[in-house]
Amino acid sequence: MKRVFVIFCALGIALAICAQKPQQDIKKNLRLSGGSFLAYPGPKQHKRTSAPGNKKPFYISHFGRHGSRYPTKTEDFTFVIETLQKSEEAHALTPLGSEVLQRVIMMEQEAHNRPGELTSLGAQQQQEIAERMVQRFPAVFDGNVTVEAKSTTSIRAILSMSNALLKLQALNPKLKIKVDASQSDMGYLRHNDKLLTTQSLDEKNVALYNAFVDAHSTWERVIGQLYSDTAYLNHNVEGKKLNSYLFRLASVVQDMDLRKKVTLYDLYTDAELYENWRKDNVFWYLGFGFAPTNGGKMPFGQRFLLRNIIEKADSCLKLDRPGVTLRYGHDTALLPLVCLLGINDFDLSTDDLDQVERRGWADYKIIPMA
Repeated sequence: MKRVFVIFCALGIALAICAQKPQQDIKKNLRLSGGSFLAYPGPKQHKRTSAPGNKKPFYISHFGRHGSRYPTKTEDFTFVIETLQKSEEAHALTPLGSEVLQRVIMMEQEAHNRPGELTSLGAQQQQEIAERMVQRFPAVFDGNVTVEAKSTTSIRAILSMSNALLKLQALNPKLKIKVDASQSDMGYLRHNDKLLTTQSLDEKNVALYNAFVDAHSTWERVIGQLYSDTAYLNHNVEGKKLNSYLFRLASVVQDMDLRKKVTLYDLYTDAELYENWRKDNVFWYLGFGFAPTNGGKMPFGQRFLLRNIIEKADSCLKLDRPGVTLRYGHDTALLPLVCLLGINDFDLSTDDLDQVERRGWADYKIIPMA
C-alpha cells in the first residue's frame, strides 16, 4: 500500500489563512486582535484537499499548544484593580471607569488562584481536536494501535494532553495509550537556548521594538474615557501601562467562562484594537522569528523538537502499525518551530517591521490557544 507521512504540526495551523490583511481580519473578528490569546475556534466547514493518487494517511505526528488558559501573572488583574480602586476612592472615575473595575473584579474572581491554568474551554478544545483526528483519519486509530503522548511539566499542558487522551480512549477503548510528562523531555519540548535568547535581547533589537511601540501608542482616548478627573489621571496613573494590561485582559476574556457575560473590547475602536495587536505581533516576530536584529537564528532554538519529530517518525515508519505521536507544549516553542519549517512563509526575515504583517506574518494564524 502506498503511504504518505502526515505531520500535524500544531492543529492551530488549521486556521484558514485569510486573504485579507490583518486590519481587515480584526475588523471582521475582534477576537483575532488577541493574537496568542485567541481561543482556537476550530476549523470552518470546507472541502478538504484529497490525498494525491491512492495514498492514504497512516501515521500522525503532532505538536500542539495547550488549550485556553487563564493569565499566567496575577499582576494582570491586581495592577488594573488597584489602580482603578485608588482612582475610584479619589472620585476620579467616570461611570464607565467604575463599571470596568467591576468587570475586571469578576474576571479576577474566576481566575483566582489559577494563574496559567487550563480553563474549561481549553479542555473542550482539546477533546474536540482529538475527536476530529479520529473522524478524519479513522484508519490511523483503528484497533489496538499505540498512541504515545508527552507534554511539558506545566499543568495546563498535562491537562490538555489528558483531555485529548480521555476523548480518544472513549472513542476507541482498544487503543494502547502511553503517557508521560517528565523533566527528561523538556530538553526538546520546551528548550530555552540561552545564547539565542541573549541575542534576541540585543540593544538594537530591543530599541527597534520600543520605537515601534512608541510610534503606535494608542492609550490616551481609551484610558481617558475612564476618568472624569484629567488632572488626577495625568499625575497619578500610568496610562500607557494601564492600557497594556487592560488590552491583555480584553484579549483573554474569550478563554474564560465569563466570555458570554463580560467584554472589554467595547473600550476600543477597531483601529485601536488593530494598533494594540500590531505591537504584540511585532513582539513575537522580533522575539521568536527570523528577524535580522535578533541574530536571525531564533527559530533554531527548536532544532531539538524538530529532530525529535523526524527521529520519532523514522522509528515509527518501521512498524506495521505506526500509530500516533502526540506532543503538548507552548506558544514559545510552536511559533519558532513554524518559522523554522517555513510553513506559509513564516520564515520571513526583514528589519522593516511594516512588512511583517504585509507579508502575512500574523501571530493569530500560528499560536491561538490550542
